[in-house]
Amino acid sequence: MSPKFKKVKNYYDAGLWNKTMVANAVVKGWITAAEYELIVGEPYEG
Repeated sequence: MSPKFKKVKNYYDAGLWNKTMVANAVVKGWITAAEYELIVGEPYEG
């Protein structure tokens, strides 16, 4: 897991982040595309 995976997942699960914000975390290299799918339940389409 990426170092920031848990933080991003917690923000999304708490409703603080939306799918776009999680996708931006992929762009920034905080999480991988596979981790995006684990968090939001949909494939990353970058």
